[in-house]
Amino acid sequence: MRDVLEVLEFPKVRALLAQRTKTSLGEELAQGLLPLTQEEAERRHGLTQEALSYPYALPEAGALREAWRRARAGARLTGPELLRAAQALKEAMDLKGELLPLKNALSQVAEGIGDHTPFLERVKKALDEEGAVRDEASPRLAQIRRELRPLRETILERLYALMDRHREAFQDRFVTLRRDRYCVPVKAGMSHKVPGILLDTSESGATLFVEPFSVVKLNNRLQALRLAEEEEVNRILRELSERLAQDEGMPETLKALALLDLVQAQAALARDLGLSRPRFGEAYALEEAFHPLIPNPVRNSFALDEKTRLILITGPNMGGKTALLKTLGLAVLMAQSGLFVAAKKALLAWPDRVYADIGDEQSLQENLSTFAGHLKRLKEMLEEATPRSLVLIDELGSGTDPEEGAALSQAILEALLERGVKGMITTHLSPLKAFAQGREGIQNASMRFDLEALRPTYELVLGVPGRSYALAIARKLSLPEAVLRRAEALLPEGGRLEELLAKLEAERLALREERRRLEAELARAEALRRELEKREALYEEERKERLKALEEEVRARLLQVEAEIKALREKAKTESKRDALRELMALRERYAKKAPPPPPPQDLAPGALVEVPSLGKRGRVVELRGEEALVQVGPLKLNLKAKELRPLPEATPPKPLLARPRREVKEVDLRGLTVEEALLEVDQALEEARALGLPTLRLLHGKGTGALRQAIREALRRDKRVESFADAPPHEGGHGVTVVVLKPPA
Repeated sequence: MRDVLEVLEFPKVRALLAQRTKTSLGEELAQGLLPLTQEEAERRHGLTQEALSYPYALPEAGALREAWRRARAGARLTGPELLRAAQALKEAMDLKGELLPLKNALSQVAEGIGDHTPFLERVKKALDEEGAVRDEASPRLAQIRRELRPLRETILERLYALMDRHREAFQDRFVTLRRDRYCVPVKAGMSHKVPGILLDTSESGATLFVEPFSVVKLNNRLQALRLAEEEEVNRILRELSERLAQDEGMPETLKALALLDLVQAQAALARDLGLSRPRFGEAYALEEAFHPLIPNPVRNSFALDEKTRLILITGPNMGGKTALLKTLGLAVLMAQSGLFVAAKKALLAWPDRVYADIGDEQSLQENLSTFAGHLKRLKEMLEEATPRSLVLIDELGSGTDPEEGAALSQAILEALLERGVKGMITTHLSPLKAFAQGREGIQNASMRFDLEALRPTYELVLGVPGRSYALAIARKLSLPEAVLRRAEALLPEGGRLEELLAKLEAERLALREERRRLEAELARAEALRRELEKREALYEEERKERLKALEEEVRARLLQVEAEIKALREKAKTESKRDALRELMALRERYAKKAPPPPPPQDLAPGALVEVPSLGKRGRVVELRGEEALVQVGPLKLNLKAKELRPLPEATPPKPLLARPRREVKEVDLRGLTVEEALLEVDQALEEARALGLPTLRLLHGKGTGALRQAIREALRRDKRVESFADAPPHEGGHGVTVVVLKPPA
């Protein structure tokens, strides 16, 4: 299997995958990637698909594993090392908490991350943010450090006091450490002033570093406490290292982190190279497949099934035949290893073994020639391959006499067909093209060559054997025509086959061009149809939206009208009915369904009787002023638009817009109205009284300032319907009521 992996360049794919890992654990998995079981491969495909849609951050798993390995080997880790390991474990547990709610394949992998809370809590209590051991790490360490601090301060105080008493004996006023003991800088020749132990001298010899006798015992105690502190710190670090080494969840955590890193790298590889998720079945069907290691590759589609088990590919050298074999082989190996494959769509069988005879390297160890090496690998295929095997053979029959090579190659093809294996074979031998043409189970194919540009196109053409193009290229390069004609005359039967292939290829190219033209026309027609459907859909959607908006507007207006009518009803109960009536008339005028405005009346003239719909009253035209008319309505003269007036026959009684129930007019309450409003009410009351045949009318205007009473009586004096008027008797209102006597109808 490893030979096949090397031949098909699978290690290069693994290297690309390893470059996209984030940790050394994932990199090791990538570099050692091999075909898996079908169940595990399909699981990896699912994980890759989920990683494509859900990126996640990974902890430093490599450093974590190294710390764990050293701890298991008995090493005492430093504080910063333990702190980094704890941080990685915390990030791993956070990642687990992030992935578990997804309830998918990624969350199943994350379940392998263990619970490392006890170790994390101990590290948090024992180490600070820099990895130094805290005082609270143990009671003994806390006690030692409680003694150290005041002892160090006592030593410093004594030394500074000594220097202050004997300033002349010291080079500078500072305390330093020599051999981990506090001492002072004494001038050479002044040591008798500061009795003590000489610990060191300066390079010049001018300064002596002396530990005064007064602090020797204190320094001894300080040194003892320091040693005890160091011992306790080391004990705590050993304890933490042992906790890490004994953490039972570490192996599964590292395994889960490595797989999560590998899966994320597989997703990145699929995204970068344009790979797709394969499906497994009983056949091989690749759509727009390409070699993942070739820059800007040409994509080809092909299939191997029970009808076409072998594809025989012919054509010129450097045409892409070998790359196509590797494209199929790599697709199978990548799919079996849990990777996405280099194709737009891929249906792949699961072969029990992949056989690959690609390349012409000689076996020097066994002293075999190139041809003998090919035969050895072909022998293995013929003896061991099964109907579930995949064979990839490059340059079948090469390396020996063409006639014998063709005969042997045909026999090999017949044997492979008999065994029922599937695969791809490339060759240059013309007899094999004739053998494959029309033969059941095998299909001719070729790699197209651009004769005009003298370069291969790397496009696979199924069903058509390929040409060698030797004479065609020679003629294109202007070799002497006599030489070319002689070469054509010397061609055996295979030469006439080349001529036939040339004609077939020319016809195929013409048909392909015609097909492209028809497909372009069909595409334009289809685009036009989609555009029309789109416009129709947009029009229908717009119509529905307009209808919906209109319905909503009507509904809103109805609700508004209902609310206003309800408010008027409530107002009529609690306030003046006359005010409510006026507002109701205005409301009806506002929301009434308005017909198109009538054209200006043709018979409108001064003195004409007209109806004023906006007021619900009638009057007479006094004067026409262009588009406006001066109309006498009762005692008032109003400027109105002529087109808003409705002419009435002289005998037609006025019809108010708001129908009122007929009632006997006895008294009209005018209190609280303005003069204009009161005069309109008086005019309406006079009309109703005459229509009912009433002889008198009571106008209740109140006493007040007398302004309303005076305005009403001025109007009554000018009204031809009034016979006379006077105050009501004192017991019936007196000056606050005017009693009007009406003229009898003519």
